[in-house]
Amino acid sequence: MTPKNKHWLGVIAITMMAHLAQAAPGREDIVIGQVAPLTGVIAGTGNEYVAGGAAYFAHVNDNGGMYGRKIRVAVKDDSYKPDQTLALTRQMLAEDKPLALFGFVGTGNVLALNRNKVLEDAGIALLAPYTGAQDLREPMNPNIFHIRASYTDETARMVEHLFTIGLRRFAVMYQDDPFGRSGLLGAETALQKLGLKAVATGGYDRTKPEDVDAAVAAIGASNPDAIIMVAVNRASAAFVKKMRTQGSKARLFSISVVNFKELLKNAGEENARGIGISQVMPYPYSTLAPVAREFQTLMAKYQPDKVVSYASMESFIAAKILVEAIRRSGADPTRAKIMNQLEKMNSYDAGGFKVSFSPQNRVGSKFVEVTVIGADGKLLR
Repeated sequence: MTPKNKHWLGVIAITMMAHLAQAAPGREDIVIGQVAPLTGVIAGTGNEYVAGGAAYFAHVNDNGGMYGRKIRVAVKDDSYKPDQTLALTRQMLAEDKPLALFGFVGTGNVLALNRNKVLEDAGIALLAPYTGAQDLREPMNPNIFHIRASYTDETARMVEHLFTIGLRRFAVMYQDDPFGRSGLLGAETALQKLGLKAVATGGYDRTKPEDVDAAVAAIGASNPDAIIMVAVNRASAAFVKKMRTQGSKARLFSISVVNFKELLKNAGEENARGIGISQVMPYPYSTLAPVAREFQTLMAKYQPDKVVSYASMESFIAAKILVEAIRRSGADPTRAKIMNQLEKMNSYDAGGFKVSFSPQNRVGSKFVEVTVIGADGKLLR
């Protein structure tokens, strides 16, 4: 064998060894961190938000993982309590050492991370927090990447829709915290642009979601044509029941964080019928969008006991976006590489739902559409 042949055989052997090492079992997992409310007042939403992402990550792992490495999601339960979100995130960053964070739930919860500069200090991205609060978008936090439209976008869309059908007397029921106040501000801003102002507003304590009597009293007395609810499932259901019991015929609209099935169960089909709900993701109950078909297939395979919903669809799409950012980061991803690839993601199509980020923009989508709970208890577009 000539020296030249020996040289090329050596090159081939080294290349093969590198490929084998890359795909070898036992390589360290790619860890993603998620803190969500698996117990507490919005446990249903939290569990759905974990399930959708879990289905997609399981699919990726079953198909070879990322460069031969498995994705492992470290999930912790904060019960929707901001102080727990803060403590558990710090613990996770220290112990699990995730390369990215994903799918946290709640405005106040993510604001707790902001106030304490947790993400900046760790140099880590948080993708797809389940919140549309303007406080998390302006000023822009470069570490947070949003894939949903803001509450301002949602409430503006509702107000515009209701205005075009002739309604003029608007009220807003809201959770008295950063989440609810953000939606309230969005509604008031949209009304102001139309030369209107809310005839009444009514808040409730986030720790007592079924105690909505003060909101009912404040809003009921004003006899509004339409009421926009910036509230979680239990509070929305309690408010709907009490308003209908009082005889209110006002059009009721809710923002996207409400689960219509929970609303049906807790408010009753007769009370919930006709409620409009803004949505910021593709319709998950048909197969029109390619991502909806993929979502339904993988949920049936990997999360058969979990709920198909807008929340699980949202986290599924977020998981696709995160996996793509990891893929683009190469065989040895780091926190900085993943954040850099997310920032460069322009017009990424997850299958009928596009997101675009840039150095100056961390809001990937402003898509909003309105759905209605129909007479048969189904959600109609």
